[in-house]
Amino acid sequence: MNGSFVLTTIDPNKKRSTRVTCAQHVTPYLRHEVVELGFEIQEEDHVGVHIGATLGDCMKLILNLRTALHVMWLLKRFRCPSPKDLYKHIASFPWEELIANDSYLTVTSNVDNPKITNSMYPNLVVKDAIVDRISKQTGARPDSGSDRSAVVIHLYWKNDRAWVYLNTNGLRLANRGYRKLPHTAPMQETLAASVLLAAGYDGTQTLVNPMCGSGTLAIEAALIAAGRAPGLLRTNYSFMHTLIYNKDEWQTIRAQARKQGNSKALPRIVASDNDALAIEASIKNARTAGVEQLIDFIQCDFTQTPMENIDGNSGIVILNPEYGERMGEESELEPIYKKIGDYFKQNCAGWRGFVFTGSRALSKCIGLSARSRMPFFNGKIECRLLGYELYAGSQQKPQK
Repeated sequence: MNGSFVLTTIDPNKKRSTRVTCAQHVTPYLRHEVVELGFEIQEEDHVGVHIGATLGDCMKLILNLRTALHVMWLLKRFRCPSPKDLYKHIASFPWEELIANDSYLTVTSNVDNPKITNSMYPNLVVKDAIVDRISKQTGARPDSGSDRSAVVIHLYWKNDRAWVYLNTNGLRLANRGYRKLPHTAPMQETLAASVLLAAGYDGTQTLVNPMCGSGTLAIEAALIAAGRAPGLLRTNYSFMHTLIYNKDEWQTIRAQARKQGNSKALPRIVASDNDALAIEASIKNARTAGVEQLIDFIQCDFTQTPMENIDGNSGIVILNPEYGERMGEESELEPIYKKIGDYFKQNCAGWRGFVFTGSRALSKCIGLSARSRMPFFNGKIECRLLGYELYAGSQQKPQK
């Protein structure tokens, strides 16, 4: 479409119930972001919040949220005891006003219904109902499949109630678009942003990130410090493939987001890694994100990260070490965790230290008493962000 949308019964300027989703344990940080953007939280749970939003509001959320995974715009809700009812209600919606018959459609779902034993079956029912309706009304039907780069429709079906959403972003918002070289086991962008916010990082403190890997924590920190909208790098979102997409409105919202930013002197961000390939990947990713000039990348062992040369000599130091997912790996990593404790004690007095790990056993090897233990999930692995207040000398107490 060009500058304006075709007026249909699906009014993009009407506020609809909108669900903004996130990973487990991230809701407090997401809630704060959504409220800061001027929205009122109507409801929340352990993996998201509900607000009222127009499609333009969804565009704003997509561009600006750092911790969200999806922005779901409600199209229809109904009582749904069976797959037959699912098809009937889906087919009654005017999909021809939302999806072109030469477009591409993907259906995703979360289903909790005792009658459904095949998790893919509801997706098929929804897809058939949509394309059958469009074919009946227009004489042609869109293609469909698993690629989430075009129109994405999401079904949430619990017991005998169903909600059908337009997933306005399609691919997860974690896919910022800057990670061209992921290196090994990279931290997801939205998780990195959540971890930074949990650590109290607001863009005004000095931040040091030894063991930086592909640089995700440092890059997300730089985006926060610079006040840059994290969604600006992406050029493709699901809503752009709908018939109610208003290109002029999108360009206006993008222009507003580009004007945002912090013009003040920014705090120093230092990222180090002993792997030359990791530093190379980090620099290229930071360059793509437009924040390369905000981060000092240093190739060195994490224990050699030059804390004494950093202005102010205080701030946040955060590490995301390996934590071993297979038997036998944990014992090999114990010396590294002990060195982290030594590094904190010997080099980081006056700083606030954080370690993100998925191993309780390895965390004990740090040898320091954690003041905070904030839960997160890295994929399916339950993790903790351990926080330490780092003092000189005898004020440190061994971990029990």
